[in-house]
Amino acid sequence: MTNKIAVLGAGSWGTALAMLAARNGCETLLWGHNSAHIETLKYDRENKRYLPNLPFNDNLTLTSDLAEVAAFSDLILVSVPSHAFKDTLQKLKPLVSENVKIAWATKGFNKENGGLLHEIVAEVFGSETPAALVSGPSFAKEVAADLPTAIAIASTHPEFAAQLATILHSDRFRAYTNSDLIGVEVGGAVKNVMAIAAGIADGLGFGANTRAALITRGMTEIMRLGIQLGGKQDTFMGLAGLGDLLLTCTDNQSRNRRFGLALGQGKTRDEATQEIGQEIEGVSAAKQTYLLAQKFGIEMPITEQTYKVLYEGLDPREAVQNLLAREQKAES
Repeated sequence: MTNKIAVLGAGSWGTALAMLAARNGCETLLWGHNSAHIETLKYDRENKRYLPNLPFNDNLTLTSDLAEVAAFSDLILVSVPSHAFKDTLQKLKPLVSENVKIAWATKGFNKENGGLLHEIVAEVFGSETPAALVSGPSFAKEVAADLPTAIAIASTHPEFAAQLATILHSDRFRAYTNSDLIGVEVGGAVKNVMAIAAGIADGLGFGANTRAALITRGMTEIMRLGIQLGGKQDTFMGLAGLGDLLLTCTDNQSRNRRFGLALGQGKTRDEATQEIGQEIEGVSAAKQTYLLAQKFGIEMPITEQTYKVLYEGLDPREAVQNLLAREQKAES
């Protein structure tokens, strides 16, 4: 078993995962596309921009050269934004060996067609390439600070899932394996849409009752779509479903929730984006989730109203009123 791992993406989550692996005694190489940023990380030995006052372990080295990544390890963990996911893999493909194993901690959909990210991995590297997804309720800052966390590692290759779990698992970080790759992917992508909705409601001052209703009915929407796409119902009650949804909807470390808060407080989409200053995956996920719901004829009213706020300029108060005005019916 390799004791080396390369992590692609020097943002908050990629850095935190690299710090975790290095802290666990694994030789770890962290790659970022911005060479100036990487040089700053090398000099500071911490990511002051995203994870200040959390120094790197000596096992963690840095590079902006993908060829160096390919030469370093056959186990690569990708943590770049979803819009850059396919492009990053395509640039990596000619450099790696045939024994490469691809994991990712990216949450979202294929920006081109609304497909799931494991389909991109199979398209670029072939369907036989071992592939795994790291997902679940986990804020980067808390993982970097070595606070107790539990996540799911989903893969249809059990040996690879176990290998990755061994690298990441520690006294403070529990890594559970899961074979439902589709369910974990859907849960990780759509929860960001629900977090925007919950943030909007809180920004409007609607209180805890509203938030609880949005989370509960949001979970129903996630399950509807996930099961339609081939996910398993039990997955959505686990770490990558309910766990991640609760975390993202209720804590202001969530960029998607903070983005929704800003919208609910009257800021424009551009103003809210500028205020956050980092990738807000729920914005693109809202569009892709809405289109998938339309494609399959799935009832996803929270997703629909969030989409209309983001892409059609619907007033957030009107969106909430549209949800409340829906026809009365049985819960199930």
